[in-house]
Amino acid sequence: MPGNTWNHNPRRRNTQMKDRSKLTTEQRNPRSGDIDSMDSLQIVDVINAEDALVADAVASQRKHIAAAIDLITDRFRQGGRLFYVGAGTSGRLGVLDASECPPTFGTRPSMVQGIIAGGRGALVKSAEGAEDHASDGVDAIDAKKVTKCDTVVGIAASGLTPYVMGALKQAKKLGAATVMISCNPKIKLPVKVDVTINPVVGPEVVTGSTRMKAGTATKLVLNALTTGAMIRLGKVYGNLMVDLKATCAKLHDRSQRIIMELTGLSRTKATKLLADANGELKPAIVMHFRGVTRPAARKILKELNDSLRDAIKQNV
Repeated sequence: MPGNTWNHNPRRRNTQMKDRSKLTTEQRNPRSGDIDSMDSLQIVDVINAEDALVADAVASQRKHIAAAIDLITDRFRQGGRLFYVGAGTSGRLGVLDASECPPTFGTRPSMVQGIIAGGRGALVKSAEGAEDHASDGVDAIDAKKVTKCDTVVGIAASGLTPYVMGALKQAKKLGAATVMISCNPKIKLPVKVDVTINPVVGPEVVTGSTRMKAGTATKLVLNALTTGAMIRLGKVYGNLMVDLKATCAKLHDRSQRIIMELTGLSRTKATKLLADANGELKPAIVMHFRGVTRPAARKILKELNDSLRDAIKQNV
């Protein structure tokens, strides 16, 4: 692409764009040009006004986000996994979203995974130089034994990060579905992906600080991707998280309340039902409505693609 010296051999280190000032994420924001002379309330107002632009930027990508949800859901149904790949803030957001899936949706930890340049240490300490090596992105994908049943989502506010591009190129080579999330409108990716999501939030309040609006936009997109896919997989009934893992007092309470709301049982009876189901919320609900044991409830769910609505509709 113009001005970019990306080396298409992912095993070699590639240099950066010669003039990054042309990137939207690197441009100066005229609305915060004198922010250093403002008092605290004025600073908050400027930041808040800029943050208010994020939701519309994400909404502009609604069809692309929906297409990515369909892609991810299809690969999940094939037994595949979802990998987020990023560096710095982008990588941390991917790891965060992945880590929330097991308690919220009852997924295996391996089903949604975050990969960050620099490894686990980069989650708590800056390792920005780790993003410069495309070959490390290739190695990360190979280490996860990515296959054609998986989806790899690259996250890079600039749309240029070599580590992410190396990972995407390798994922594509292996037949995986690929998605790219960036916040720059005119970047021509050096890697062909299946879906591009590009919420353009404009220049940051502090020039180049993409942990701000770009980071917020990325978090909203990731929320939509996993939540949408999990809903499509039947892990939500109505708007209730019926596949949650009750791993703490708060989630035990939520599980009991969900049973109470859907069945009309008292707290005491809901607690007993959940215990009889070995803490598994969805089978517990099926046990109540179908009058069956936990193994039978699990069998019914398996036969109906884990859909609670289908499993109990004849009794509700």
